[in-house]
Amino acid sequence: MKILVTGSSGLIGRQLVARLRARGDTVVPFDLRPAQGDAVCDIRDRDSLDAAIAGCEGVFHLAAVSRVAWGEDDPATCHEINVTATRHLVNAALAAAEPWIVFASSREVYGDPGTTPVRESDPIAPINAYGRSKADAEKVIADARKAGLGTATLRLSNVYGTINDHPDRAVPALMWRALQGQLIRLTGGTNFFDFVHIDDCIDGVIAAAAKLANAEKALPTVHLATGAPTSLVELAEAARDICRSLSPIEIVPARSFDVLGFCGEPSFAEQILGWRARISLQDGMRRLLAEMQKTTTGIAPVAHPGAAIGSIETP
Repeated sequence: MKILVTGSSGLIGRQLVARLRARGDTVVPFDLRPAQGDAVCDIRDRDSLDAAIAGCEGVFHLAAVSRVAWGEDDPATCHEINVTATRHLVNAALAAAEPWIVFASSREVYGDPGTTPVRESDPIAPINAYGRSKADAEKVIADARKAGLGTATLRLSNVYGTINDHPDRAVPALMWRALQGQLIRLTGGTNFFDFVHIDDCIDGVIAAAAKLANAEKALPTVHLATGAPTSLVELAEAARDICRSLSPIEIVPARSFDVLGFCGEPSFAEQILGWRARISLQDGMRRLLAEMQKTTTGIAPVAHPGAAIGSIETP
């Protein structure tokens, strides 16, 4: 199967591309910061999208401004990449052989949910530019389905589990700092999240694609979540325990655009996709530690060691 992967060099994209190639698929990588040997591709360039999607049977759409803080810093670019470029992709798909599209949305569309665990039927009420852009992009994907495309929208939670990640995201930043005995500074220590291991996440997006490839075009929106809430303080303490660290923990106030917490109810994803997370947070963090310890330098790639660790979103 020939498959286009936008955001192919990102946290999820890189692992997904490897998984697809391992099973024999032909992958068309598409990323502004490509892997070595691949071309530079801008999701905002319709001509590049038309060329990339030609002959593809499916698309995994992962490309995005994927950080809450980045969206707050530049909401116009966030909207351009996350919404307008998604519309370009849909138009390119409609003009081609109408491949299916698996779209990576985010738990940020829920904003601060009124209940826990969150169900997919709960209200959409984003509180930051990133969340609003993902909610708007979901509407673009819904319109694509009405126009005849097979689509699946997956709301991803906090994905972790590889060193190929932004070094200031919660799990890798905590692990690196604990491993080196550095100060751990948290923004909003009681803020809680649902951490999904990268391998489980990829299982979910591939399961959705399999449904679409079998002509099931009416998949409802689901979130990929574990149903296990973990506060940032609990996450920091787990990192210290796993790394056998004495790193001090300091808590500072949460930022205005941080959600207070998210934990998703996983049963609908199991019903629709046959998917449920299998890797516990403790096991996932131990796997990450083993990967970190294989690095040659042993030095964390943290640009600002004193910066606070907050509720940062992926993919």
